[in-house]
Amino acid sequence: MAKRDYYEVLGVSRDSSSGDIKKAYRKLAVQFHPDKNPDDPGAEDKFKEIGEAYEVLMDDQKRAAYDRYGHAAFGQGGPAAGGGFGGGGFHDPMDIFREVFGGGGGGASIFEEIFGAAAGGGRRQRGMKRPGSDLRYDLPITLEEAAFGTEKELELEKFASCDQCSGSGAAGGKSDVRGCPTCGGAGQVVTTRGFFQVQQTCPACGGSGETIANPCGGCQGEGRVQKTSRIKLKIPAGISEGSRLRSSGNGDAGLRGGPSGDLYVVIHIREHDIFQRDHADLYCEVPIPFSMAALGGDLVVPTLEGQASIKVPAGTQTDTAFRLRSKGLPDLNSGKKGDLLVNVQVEVPTKLSKEQEAKLREFAESIGEENSPMRESFIEKAKRFFK
Repeated sequence: MAKRDYYEVLGVSRDSSSGDIKKAYRKLAVQFHPDKNPDDPGAEDKFKEIGEAYEVLMDDQKRAAYDRYGHAAFGQGGPAAGGGFGGGGFHDPMDIFREVFGGGGGGASIFEEIFGAAAGGGRRQRGMKRPGSDLRYDLPITLEEAAFGTEKELELEKFASCDQCSGSGAAGGKSDVRGCPTCGGAGQVVTTRGFFQVQQTCPACGGSGETIANPCGGCQGEGRVQKTSRIKLKIPAGISEGSRLRSSGNGDAGLRGGPSGDLYVVIHIREHDIFQRDHADLYCEVPIPFSMAALGGDLVVPTLEGQASIKVPAGTQTDTAFRLRSKGLPDLNSGKKGDLLVNVQVEVPTKLSKEQEAKLREFAESIGEENSPMRESFIEKAKRFFK
């Protein structure tokens, strides 16, 4: 199902200020909060969509990428892949909600104060395992790999599930896992402050709702250990410098069986010896001898797909550009290829023999002003300038 436009999701215009965006988010987030709509399964999806739109449009860098590339700035693979930020790096919509409504740090948010301690994500967090961290990997690739796509095997150090306890953190497996006596297995504790009830993460179990009688010796009760992991990643054709690809679940493993974070791979394209890139187009400079510029001829030029030939007309000047259609990179969204623009540079001989020098002088004296229209035009302009 196609994603909706982020501006449409929040009901704001494309030139809206950050204040307008935040105001729209606050209204919609309260309206579609899952705890306010327990009988509406679509409310949670709507809530996530609102949070994702808010996170992108409130970040200047992400908003600029979205305005330029649309949802393709945050996807991976296919026609809506790669650009800008890969999988987007989107945060938990509940965390965004707490940040906006002032519920960070474990205190009650405005929403919780209005609708009670069960709101604002309390139900969602009950007994929740602590997730692992997202990771970043900077990956250098060649221009050719960016043009045609490739598959890379990445090697990185990260937390992985402990084999000794199968990620439970307990030496005896699940039999050694008990409900936390402090929070009763809820993962949250509730205290009263004046007229309000404040719901906070349980300090005894860290929100997992569990305690371990006999911790695993291999991971000291964490359920995860540091390991070297190898991950295969497909690089889509046409990917750009700085694109961020998301590999779901390949970040650090969570504590005691908690969900793994994601891996974000940032693409860096190495400088090429011949080509420069501008979006889907490629540029290169090719020197040609003075004789070819004057007489014309066939010029063989490099492309990413091999050699190609250009017809150079007689009288070609330096900096003349020739366009080779569809010899650039594929566009990440449409798949349509850009062009290769070949800029010719007329190379003047630097070492002449006496005989060659004499012939060249003879040639220079034999041609008239009509054979140098650019020079003649410049001289006329200079005369008018100095009058």
